[in-house]
Amino acid sequence: MKITNQDPAIRRANLQDVNALKQCIDRAYAPVKARLSDLPDVSAGLESEITDNVVYVAETDENIIGCAVLAVDGETAQLVNIAVDPEYGGRGAGRKLIEVIETHARDIGAIEIQLATHVGMPENVALYAHLGWAETGRSGNKVRMSKPI
Repeated sequence: MKITNQDPAIRRANLQDVNALKQCIDRAYAPVKARLSDLPDVSAGLESEITDNVVYVAETDENIIGCAVLAVDGETAQLVNIAVDPEYGGRGAGRKLIEVIETHARDIGAIEIQLATHVGMPENVALYAHLGWAETGRSGNKVRMSKPI
């Protein structure tokens, strides 16, 4: 994969993206999986996510470098997954993906987005808090957070 400074383009995912999405998600979660044995398979079921939910990809030079999966149920949306290839971290892809899913959710009538992250990923909790999310509870290894939109 060639790394560029190009601003990532955001678009809806399609079924032809499944293999590239799986590779991107697996690369993004590899460091976490090395230290958290109870992390679920976060790249499973991508075909269903694309057909049943809303999936956006970030790409640079036609390479998928990140994705966000959003499920919407009335006024509540769920950020099911967000991942950015570590080679492209810190370049704004994650922030752009979150902005796009927030806009999408708001445009279709949602007033809140919820998410769950792993208790063993305090860096995620801190990042989401920085982006305006509030912790709403903990259960087992999950930290639940929400954000009004």
